[in-house]
Amino acid sequence: MASGDRIAGQQEVSRVVPGSTSADRARARRTPSPILVRQIRNGVEESVHRGDVVETDLNGRMLRALGDPDRVANLRSCVKPFGLTALIDAGGIDAFELVPAELALMASSHSGEDLHVRTIQGLYRRAGLSQSLLACGAEKMPLDQLTAARLARDGEKASPVRHMCSGQHSALLLLCKLRGWDTANYWLEEHPVQVAYRGAVARAFGTTVGRLKLGIDGCGIPTYAFPLREIAKAYAFLADPDAVAPADARASVAPALRIVRDAMLANPEMVAGTRDRLDTSVMKALPDRIVSKGGMEALRGLAILAGPRANGAVVGASGMAIKIEDGDGYDRGTWAATIEALRQAGVLSGQALRVLGRYHRPSETDPHGRLSAEAIPSFELAPLVELIR
Repeated sequence: MASGDRIAGQQEVSRVVPGSTSADRARARRTPSPILVRQIRNGVEESVHRGDVVETDLNGRMLRALGDPDRVANLRSCVKPFGLTALIDAGGIDAFELVPAELALMASSHSGEDLHVRTIQGLYRRAGLSQSLLACGAEKMPLDQLTAARLARDGEKASPVRHMCSGQHSALLLLCKLRGWDTANYWLEEHPVQVAYRGAVARAFGTTVGRLKLGIDGCGIPTYAFPLREIAKAYAFLADPDAVAPADARASVAPALRIVRDAMLANPEMVAGTRDRLDTSVMKALPDRIVSKGGMEALRGLAILAGPRANGAVVGASGMAIKIEDGDGYDRGTWAATIEALRQAGVLSGQALRVLGRYHRPSETDPHGRLSAEAIPSFELAPLVELIR
């Protein structure tokens, strides 16, 4: 591992100046994250993407890591599979005759394509709700460029139903309808539906509501922050909900989370989209083996189901959390780092790895089709299981 790389427990030198705030002091204690991806043009390193990676098992034992497993990140859209369990536990599947594709969409960050819109509109008709209740906004939506171009050509303005978070907001509105709660201001932290959602998240992460660190997400509802190792542990739980012991604090949410997992596995196009979406592409390349869910600012959670790895060994379920430090506005850093981390963990190999090649080394071409630059992964995960034995 390079000298600039580090894992949990390594000593760091504090660089605090007089008059600094607590946030300043926290930043001063952090050393730079290791480089995960290098952008190379004609042999020249133009820029780098730093970040942190951690893989744990269901009980939080670290299996592989690079960087700081205790780095705190806002879950953003990575929370969606866990929060959806609030609707399922309340009886939402029977009450609204929900099918797996609809559940997957409510756990998604969809592209706003027509198949996503039709699915949500059908859900609203069946539930007797109006789309006008959606409070997620529609700025910079839909994510799918072809759909956005068609709307612009036809002079049509995207509505909130095309927002990538409209599925999550729909789950909140359905829960309001089921419980008889007022749908006005459902996005506020103190609204009963947010209290219920928050409780589901706390149970899934094996903690209490009072210990959650809240913020405001880009779509206007609360988001929650956790250390990367806890995010990885939660995604290991998503990979195998039935493996937790009955006495485990997470056991109460396990049946609902299994339903969410299976819905996402069966409907990868609903989890993201049909074009240029890493989550969908990874899940299709590894059917019934992985749930991939990205969040804004380049956080990604990966629920890796039990199965054989590249070395032939059969390994139990695990979870992986990857965070690109700069937020990765170009996607290339998170794409390359995700595929490389899965390759090093033995999850991706052979034909599946080849199918995902364009994500592994994202490239740029000039107007004449010539290769002009590549984003190249440049890191090595530390196999911590061997280190801690």
